[in-house]
Amino acid sequence: MAKHYNTVSSRVFDTANYIVLSVCALAAVLPFIFVISGSFATDAELTQRTVFLIPKTFSLAAYEFIFSTNTIMKSIGVSLFIATFGTLVNLFFTVTMAYPLARRNLMGRNVVLNLVIFSMLFSGGMIPTYLVIREMGMIDSYWALIIPGAISAFNLIIIKNFFQELPPGLEEAARIDGCTELGLLWRIVLPLSKPVLATFTLFYAVGHWNDFFAALLYINDPQKWPLQVLLRQIVLLSQAAAGDVNAMDPSFVKPPDQSIKMAVIVVGTVPILLVYPFLQKHFAKGVLIGSIKG
Repeated sequence: MAKHYNTVSSRVFDTANYIVLSVCALAAVLPFIFVISGSFATDAELTQRTVFLIPKTFSLAAYEFIFSTNTIMKSIGVSLFIATFGTLVNLFFTVTMAYPLARRNLMGRNVVLNLVIFSMLFSGGMIPTYLVIREMGMIDSYWALIIPGAISAFNLIIIKNFFQELPPGLEEAARIDGCTELGLLWRIVLPLSKPVLATFTLFYAVGHWNDFFAALLYINDPQKWPLQVLLRQIVLLSQAAAGDVNAMDPSFVKPPDQSIKMAVIVVGTVPILLVYPFLQKHFAKGVLIGSIKG
């Protein structure tokens, strides 16, 4: 086996893999580095240099400008609330629905699963959904950004299948010890499901953080806009909402529009990137390590 991995063809294959993966990584990372560098660059450098990775002169003017008012911080707070509370709602409803559906002897299980699959293929559409949310009084409410997507059908099926793969011996032993269904879910199933829960926590959180279309439809009050809608207004329409020159020192020179847009993009991207290190360690963990001996 060792000789097989030391052949010329295997080394060529590994080298080609490294090259392709390195190119893909650079294609993903370099644009983001350019955006970060552009947010610290001066007007002259942005005009003279089309693309650069390290600015010659660092300037914090763009960040000083966008934080000159509390607009950005308020939008960040709204997005953090929606992402945090929305993810908790997603996980609660997804897990509590997936757990009983993982029981093969549940009455009506196939009917419910078929309805879940049906919802993946067909939806009511944007206008009927808007009318339902309006009739429920959720316009200009954060509930409109959380309740309609409380359960992802695809995520539900994946978690259900994951629960089905857990050894039945663990559940039988817990029931013999007098554990209830809720106790079984809380003490046995969920601790063994950390990898899948961490993965879908990240998926749900990123989905809430990046979603701007729902807020664009249902949130009319600019004071309730999440960061993504504000970022859209600044990047695509104008940058007037980013800051206030009048709130700055009289000697302050307004930074270039491009630098302001890049700074807002960085501010909108960094918070969700900070979540990854806390969940990454659970991705590769074996779900049943140490759970059954013998």
